[in-house]
Amino acid sequence: MVCKNTSPAVKFMGQEFVNQTWVNEFILLGLSSDWNTQVFLFVLILVMYVITVVGNSLILLLIRLDSRLHTPMYFFLSVLSIVDLCYGNSVAPQMLAHLISAQKLIPFDSCVLQLCVSLALGGSEFFLLGAMSYDRYVAVCYPLHYTVIMDRELCLGLAASCLVAGFLNSLMETVITFRLPLCRNVINHFACETLAVLRLACVDISFNKVMVAISGFLVIMLPCCLVLFSYTRIVIAILHIRSTQGRHKAFGTCASHLTVVCMCFGATIFTYLGPRSASSEDKEKMVALFYAVVAPMLNPVIYSLRNKEVMAALRKLVEKLR
Repeated sequence: MVCKNTSPAVKFMGQEFVNQTWVNEFILLGLSSDWNTQVFLFVLILVMYVITVVGNSLILLLIRLDSRLHTPMYFFLSVLSIVDLCYGNSVAPQMLAHLISAQKLIPFDSCVLQLCVSLALGGSEFFLLGAMSYDRYVAVCYPLHYTVIMDRELCLGLAASCLVAGFLNSLMETVITFRLPLCRNVINHFACETLAVLRLACVDISFNKVMVAISGFLVIMLPCCLVLFSYTRIVIAILHIRSTQGRHKAFGTCASHLTVVCMCFGATIFTYLGPRSASSEDKEKMVALFYAVVAPMLNPVIYSLRNKEVMAALRKLVEKLR
């Protein structure tokens, strides 16, 4: 057992975390205790992780090299790819290492860092999807003024605001989580996740659960409201287009983003607004796995396969390499 009945303090990002029962490392139970299942998951997650790294890196390279992709939409896509790359790297490598190792240990400070980084990147991604929906709203509803409205300063401001909002939300959750006294060091999860860590506390966590609920509501529902507003206006604008070709073209500019939005927001709303059950901990693992591994892999695939401009840039790059 790695607990001591002392009260030392550790500093992280200027904040002190003090526990009545000090835990200097945690044991992560992971996704399964069966060896064959762990090997299967290792291969599956490794493949998805490689696709994530290659896909998002390729998106960034194409946007950097092709001047036709130097538009606000692809600027936000490049920021999203960076967030997905960092998000995947914050969880996947450690998960892969634990799947093939007997001891699944993570030091206390690494656990704090992982929770803070993953929360910040996850929150930033939701805010970014909201900002991207606003970009699509301007592109469809005000096409003649698009470049004037979505100028460099606004794009940079929106992207920075999304990252800062995600970081501040993460810092708040991390601080109130790790200031609690912890009685155990076994986390029923594959990574340091807020609710899984809270279950280790020796005290009542009702306040923390309320704060997590408020945080989740703000991070999910605010961008979701912006998405609903933007796409309501987009649909109205598309219905006023007389030609069928014009409607298809207008919808085509939003199809990839709308697919990613439905995937990300849909999974979260289905999980957290659905009925609670005894399997809620397993459900939390599946949702965390989706956002840490699956979503970062699917985003570049969706944006490349459903986007003619990205595919054209890819063909151009392949021709140059030949």
